[in-house]
Amino acid sequence: MHTHSDDHRPTMSQMIFKMGLPVETVSVYLLCCSLADADKPITTTNLLEIWNGTKEILNEGLSSLEEKNIVMRIISDRQEKNVYRLSAVCEWKL
Repeated sequence: MHTHSDDHRPTMSQMIFKMGLPVETVSVYLLCCSLADADKPITTTNLLEIWNGTKEILNEGLSSLEEKNIVMRIISDRQEKNVYRLSAVCEWKL
């Protein structure tokens, strides 16, 4: 049985389901959380490896999450190579 220590609890917040966001955007958020929980960087490359939609829809979802301050782009060298971090729920624009 795997347990999470206090500093490594699951990242996903139920609040994402109460915001009225499109299903695709919520899916992008869940994939970001999945990467974070696996201690993998949240990058466009890593997301595209597990995303089953188009790159355009992934980018639209990331943009929506950025607008709501749910994710923050922390590194960007080109449109194709971005690194994100998840924001705490208290930082979200609800």
